Amino acid sequence: MADVDIAIIGAGAAGLSVAAVAAQLGLKVLLVERGRMGGDCLNYGCVPSKALLAAAHAAAEARRAGQYGVRLPPPEIDWAAVQAHVHGAIARIAPMDSVERFTGLGVEVVQASAHFTRPNEIEAGGRRIRFRRCVIAAGSAAIVPGLPGLDQLPWLTNETLFELTEPPGHLLILGGGPIGLEMAQAHARLGCLVTVLEAAPRVAAREDAALAAPVRAALAADGVMFREGVKVARFEALDPDRPKSERGVVAVLEDGERVAGTHLLLAVGRAPRLAGLDLEAGQVAHTPRGISVLGTLRSTSNKRVWAVGDIADVAGLGPRAFTHVASQHAGVLVRSMLFRLPGGGVDYTALPRVTYTDPELCQVGMTQAEAEAAGHQGVRVLDWHLNENDRAIAEGRTEGLARLVVDGKGKLLGGGITAPRAGEMAGVLGLMLGRRLPLSTLAGLVVPYPTLAEALKRAAGSYYTPKLFGRVSRGLVKALRWLP
Repeated sequence: MADVDIAIIGAGAAGLSVAAVAAQLGLKVLLVERGRMGGDCLNYGCVPSKALLAAAHAAAEARRAGQYGVRLPPPEIDWAAVQAHVHGAIARIAPMDSVERFTGLGVEVVQASAHFTRPNEIEAGGRRIRFRRCVIAAGSAAIVPGLPGLDQLPWLTNETLFELTEPPGHLLILGGGPIGLEMAQAHARLGCLVTVLEAAPRVAAREDAALAAPVRAALAADGVMFREGVKVARFEALDPDRPKSERGVVAVLEDGERVAGTHLLLAVGRAPRLAGLDLEAGQVAHTPRGISVLGTLRSTSNKRVWAVGDIADVAGLGPRAFTHVASQHAGVLVRSMLFRLPGGGVDYTALPRVTYTDPELCQVGMTQAEAEAAGHQGVRVLDWHLNENDRAIAEGRTEGLARLVVDGKGKLLGGGITAPRAGEMAGVLGLMLGRRLPLSTLAGLVVPYPTLAEALKRAAGSYYTPKLFGRVSRGLVKALRWLP
């Protein structure tokens, strides 16, 4: 006989969502977490990074106030106060993810490591617990590359970056993806020297090049230095005679060039936290990408087990390391695991991704390159630049654009926007793609004037302009003149 209805491994965004729903349905739920409640998002990711960016953006606004005729002295950065703001944001949100809240919902919380002992049993906190169903929500962690010399140096990941008591003198960032770019801009605007090392030909390599270009330009204007298309051969200590925790770092590139800094942030990607789960004992199929699951998030090998969040490797779709995916997965799980309803599996067609720099870069659906690679015919892009948007002009922030990707028949395949607060407009694109609405819906949308969202509407309308006015015959023009 089972001890619990549902055992959940991991109290991050995904695990907490499932636990809350299951407990409120009256099921007996065990939640196991070896670290901090709230997981990566609350403690090391989304919340502290956006709090740090808020401080950085405030400093940038003070510096550019002069363009509006407002004269301010250069901002003075109080690092201790900045850190207090960051950790204060965490503290304000933490009660929603706390042991006390979930215990109050009826969830039994065990603060310990967990691992499988049998296909229907885990061990946690010295106890063996048999379950009817198990949800693996152990999340992911920053990848630490096996580069020579790295083991002789202090380095940072998102789990340690926000604990710095002093600002980095010169922060080297290995990786030019979303995390690398966000932290590069944040620290540059807070007065640090920053160099980004990226092996790909350009930073934000996954994103549309036209949308990424204004982001790169903005970071460069903030003082961020870029080394793109370079590979690090090894790392060396800048001060080898000092204790390991106090050594600076030198990145030695393949061509022999040496790039020195005081701190090193690793931001080359994330990997699922599989170690220590004893998945073989649980007969849970997995790969280095994560737990192998079907579209319903059920394990491909153990029918008692589901996986959600970063650790779920969905067949045909792959893993997605976004907090909002955890919410989506929780909805799928309620349907498939708790109510055993058919259909309603994972669908990433309308999944947004946002790089929270200033300007932000938001992408939903396919880029032009992805659409062409997928075999769509007649792919084209519809652009509307912010230098043609009245709100952007009024605020002096005309860098960026809205871009829609359509096929030869005008079907919307994807879209993106680079603009201040672009992530706030992701919902429009998500709704269009998720509901498979025709492009004419967006072109006919009434949006308030003046707003940046008009750029999306104008981009959609540009598809119809040549169709409408290119077919107006001379006879029709003459007839229109006679209308009263």
